[in-house]
Amino acid sequence: MGTQKSRIIACYVRVSTASQNEQSQVREITHWLEGNGFDSQQVRWYIDKESGDSLERPQFERLQKAIFSGHVGTVVVWKLDRLSRKLIDGLNVLCQWCDKGLRIVSVTQQIDFSGTVGKMIAAVLLGVAEMEQETRRERQRVGIDAARSQGVYRGRAVGSTKADAHRAVELRAKGLKDHEIASSLGVSRATVQRYLKAASRPVS
Repeated sequence: MGTQKSRIIACYVRVSTASQNEQSQVREITHWLEGNGFDSQQVRWYIDKESGDSLERPQFERLQKAIFSGHVGTVVVWKLDRLSRKLIDGLNVLCQWCDKGLRIVSVTQQIDFSGTVGKMIAAVLLGVAEMEQETRRERQRVGIDAARSQGVYRGRAVGSTKADAHRAVELRAKGLKDHEIASSLGVSRATVQRYLKAASRPVS
């Protein structure tokens, strides 16, 4: 196993859906690396897209292999919940890494996680992340139930773009948010925003 100085700096980035862009995470992590004088030759990027909540992600598994082979000395993330929004999964990963002597840095939270104190702080932050995720899902369920009660939740049919756009407007009128409408229609948030924008344009 190499020394801490000779090991790589692993930057892990994760976005949950295809409509999300990983570049904002990459930009902030890069800014942190530059500000702390790290050599770009030491840095390796691991980027998972459309990852959902599971730990079964190609780049995450690649990172784990690099860590357990002793090639990684520092892991940098944009925010701790990029590891996982599930408390138990996030803590298990973090504890394993801390026990191997890794330095784990959350750029936006400006915290280095290491040792017992690091684990305690991480437990609180991961718990909050899981609670926020459950709150979002509950809001989504409430939105879908409200749409069903009004008879406007029908899911998405193939070739139904115009109908989807019309239903997006109906759901917005019912007070649903973009992500709730997206879930109701089975489309991305970006698609919902495109529907609503087109509907707001004056007819010439």
